[in-house]
Amino acid sequence: MRVNITLACTESGDRNYITTKNKRNNPDRIEVNKYCPRLKRVTLHRETK
Repeated sequence: MRVNITLACTESGDRNYITTKNKRNNPDRIEVNKYCPRLKRVTLHRETK
């Protein structure tokens, strides 16, 4: 049930992180505050295809 997903920064658009999620527990797209190296600060990252 676990699938690989990519997290993209909402401000710069960079795809910085790859992680996994359980589709049964989290059917919608996840949003996580993570560090963006280009902007050098913590920003909101959303799941992309």
